[in-house]
Amino acid sequence: MDRWISAFLEAQAAELDAARNTRLAYGRDLRDFATWAAGRGLDFETVQRSDVEAYLIHCDAQGLSRATRARRLSAIRQLFRFAYEEGWRSDNPALQIKGPGKARSLPKTLSVEDVERLLQAARETGRSPSDRLRNTCLMELLYATGMRVSELVSLPVAAARGDPRMLLVRGKGGKERMVPLSPPARRALIDWLAQRDADEDRARAKGHTASRYLFPSRGAEGHLTRHRFYTLIKELCVQAGISPASVTPHTLRHAFATHLLANGADLRVIQMLLGHADLATTEIYTHVVEDRLRDLVLQHHPLARSPERP
Repeated sequence: MDRWISAFLEAQAAELDAARNTRLAYGRDLRDFATWAAGRGLDFETVQRSDVEAYLIHCDAQGLSRATRARRLSAIRQLFRFAYEEGWRSDNPALQIKGPGKARSLPKTLSVEDVERLLQAARETGRSPSDRLRNTCLMELLYATGMRVSELVSLPVAAARGDPRMLLVRGKGGKERMVPLSPPARRALIDWLAQRDADEDRARAKGHTASRYLFPSRGAEGHLTRHRFYTLIKELCVQAGISPASVTPHTLRHAFATHLLANGADLRVIQMLLGHADLATTEIYTHVVEDRLRDLVLQHHPLARSPERP
């Protein structure tokens, strides 16, 4: 079963250009399924539809969320589709199984005032001027562009050269999109680039290799990690007097979309800026600006403005 999983993940990387985080999630899910199957004397060659259904019931009994169970079923279904294409199986036992679906919860967001407090906290938080400039640039870029945190921390420094008005972002599945920069984000970027380049010059003088990332790190990935940025957001919340439990890096992405929509931006433009493949994914933000939508109808609908009719 390990051989099947390894071959599947290699194909995901080579043929579909699946993101590293996606492959890691698939690997964890499939190894959990393999452990469960092995404990019942099964393997991927002999697993049947009823076994996959029993595994999903097992996941439910463990208290796993609907989203997690849906993701695991998707991974299993794709594994067996790959096995069918490779001739390792003559069927896909997970093909006809209906998944639990994902709970469609409203995204958590922040008010404009809360965002401003976080941005101010970024300017004041850090052990050194370099840290404070980096933190300010991170937060300004995140709020100005709505990037995913993985897209932000892995930005190549080449994308930020020349005082750009737009950034080229490489998103899920290797898809690229352009996102505009606000004047505050551009200023923060210019300030950070000057500091970053000076830091890199000193590092090269000590024999270190130059980094190709905008936010370099000496860790294995070569850039600031998602985990470190997640921790940083919590630190900024404490500094800003905001509950850390209510904010993650993704909350800033939601705030970006919600504030744009609340100020009249077109939903399809927001879809493009966020890098959503399907407009239905973006439409969830309409639910968090219901008051504004109701006011728009009352102000602009002809019957809403006409005298009361019998």
